[in-house]
Amino acid sequence: MKKETINIDTKVHNKNQLVPQQVIEDILEWEIMHGVAFRQADNTARHVPFSIAPMTIERPVYEHLRAVTPLIAKLVSHVSEDHSFLQDSLSDMAKADPFFGRLMELHLQAHGTSEQPKQPARQPLLLMRTDFMDDRKHGAKVIEFNGIAAGMGPFGQRATELHQFVKNQWNDVYHEWIEDDSALVAENQGLEQLAIGITTASNKVKAHFAELDKQNSDQKPTFLMIVQKGEDNVYDQHLLEVALQKLGVKTVRRTFEQLSTQLSSGNNQRLILEGVGAIDSVYLRAGYQYSDYWAPELNEDICCQALSQTRLFIEKHYVAMNATISQQLATSKSMQMLLTMMPEEDYARWGLTIEESKLVKSVLAEMKPISTQTIAWFNNTADKQKWVLKNQGEGGGHCIFGNEITNTLASLKPEEYDAWALMQRLYPHERDTPTIAVRDGKQRLVDDLVSEIGLFTAHYQGQPVTEQNGYAGYLIRSKPASENEGGIHSGQGILDSLVLIN
Repeated sequence: MKKETINIDTKVHNKNQLVPQQVIEDILEWEIMHGVAFRQADNTARHVPFSIAPMTIERPVYEHLRAVTPLIAKLVSHVSEDHSFLQDSLSDMAKADPFFGRLMELHLQAHGTSEQPKQPARQPLLLMRTDFMDDRKHGAKVIEFNGIAAGMGPFGQRATELHQFVKNQWNDVYHEWIEDDSALVAENQGLEQLAIGITTASNKVKAHFAELDKQNSDQKPTFLMIVQKGEDNVYDQHLLEVALQKLGVKTVRRTFEQLSTQLSSGNNQRLILEGVGAIDSVYLRAGYQYSDYWAPELNEDICCQALSQTRLFIEKHYVAMNATISQQLATSKSMQMLLTMMPEEDYARWGLTIEESKLVKSVLAEMKPISTQTIAWFNNTADKQKWVLKNQGEGGGHCIFGNEITNTLASLKPEEYDAWALMQRLYPHERDTPTIAVRDGKQRLVDDLVSEIGLFTAHYQGQPVTEQNGYAGYLIRSKPASENEGGIHSGQGILDSLVLIN
């Protein structure tokens, strides 16, 4: 093969042979055939970027994360139903961040105050992804909690299957690029387990109405996915819908704008969707940003009132719901900081034993609130490369690094401080051997790949609802270490999977 020069992240690598193009084409076709794709504006499909071989992790590290992540979900699930605690502890943050201020207004409308509490009918279904990085010095630590629009579980399972396809079909290629030939695949049933969790919750809601609603007793349990208009990450969503359909669940998709005119109330707080009937479960793949609630044609004086009220309307009905407003508040960066800073004994308030609390604490990275004192410490004393500044935003593009932190802190007004937090910056292990990243059908050699590990959980009314005690598979996203943002939609993030060494 002709000698190639591949430029990646300002480094130049020379390698006589990468992966044969026939192998790349086979994998690309496998991805499209199995729904591992993004929809384009012209309704064509673009494959999801991927690594040619999985990342390696030590089995004890993986088993530790498997053990601790359902405990984190248990903690967050109970915190999210402690409404007076949410209101008391997040009130300052809600004043500093307009979007979370709107969420807090909705929370007050739904739950009232501690003096005059209300009890909305919705039943909490926490579908959560907890994201970790395995720091070189401190071990695996939490990056963030994802309690709303916590997607890509289906893609996580497909990535594991993709690498098994490479191993079975192109064994020599697989072993050339894997770090350790003795490594064993980490089982990943994210798609099936999330579907089981949602189906379990849907059936429980349906059973609740069995005696009250005999007229519709033959109807399948019905799942509503709330989506963004015109989004590209639809195939991951459809994979979950197909898995639910196989389990006997009817699935429908709507935007908030559509739901604003299509929802109504049935008997006994039943949620009814026009043209469909009773709804048993609702899953928000939208709702984490203002634009999800913005409808220009409504011409509102105050942004996003009508569509956010649609979300509140759903919460007034007996329906399994992820994410509830309180779940979104409970998985905020500010709550992550509060849980990190409080003594582990305080977790007993939410039903954790001291042993469980110690496990949770073992994976929480240090965080600091922003104040005049913190800013002075950071500017004068701190090692700026050991911290990252975060706001409350979901997804990529909300982190500030290095010297840019000083500039951002200087630009903040005191009333904005509570919307931000400093967090210990994590420096994960780089992959020991170079690997191939494939994006837009083109392969590139990367010799400093690092990975983010997302573990999924599913709990209904605070109880685990998967076959694995609440655990529901994983998602691995990798990127060059020189890249700050590792999103797969944009930036240099790629889909990856996991193998274990002893």
